[in-house]
Amino acid sequence: MPAAPSPRRSTRSGAPEGGAALALALGGRLPLPEAELRRIVGTVVAAEGARAEISLTFLGREAMRRLNLEHKGRDRPTDVLSWSLPDPRGFIVGDVYVCPWAARQEAAARGIPAHEELVRLVVHGTLHALGWDHPEEAGRTRSPMWRRQERYVRRLAPAPDGPARPVRQRREGRR
Repeated sequence: MPAAPSPRRSTRSGAPEGGAALALALGGRLPLPEAELRRIVGTVVAAEGARAEISLTFLGREAMRRLNLEHKGRDRPTDVLSWSLPDPRGFIVGDVYVCPWAARQEAAARGIPAHEELVRLVVHGTLHALGWDHPEEAGRTRSPMWRRQERYVRRLAPAPDGPARPVRQRREGRR
């Protein structure tokens, strides 16, 4: 897993359901309030019944481009990257990197609020860190992971006039 830039803010919290527990470290300039980010990741980890230490880092366009090139061989910024490893204590240790610039571009292209897309990317990266995956292209938005992700987004990022709108599949693939 790549090292995340500092500064880091870290807390540990437990959730009674399913033995879920969360330790969350945040890094980079936060595009959403810290409490909201903790709520988003904490909700996903608890609902999945996971025990996890998640590092959530926000990167600019150029830093995300370099990370994507180094680890995926793609010389362009991407919206979200994540990695995870099991830990001897039974925890999942995961790194999630989100690019707010890419989130704003995607939100504008889809005609949705940037806030909703940022929530979607945090949920998406967290689900990957917890072991979920989806096809790269065809069937992506019909996959069990994607349906699960969209249920969380509807719950965590309601639209001003009701639940978050379902996401339309974009032309290019995304992680």
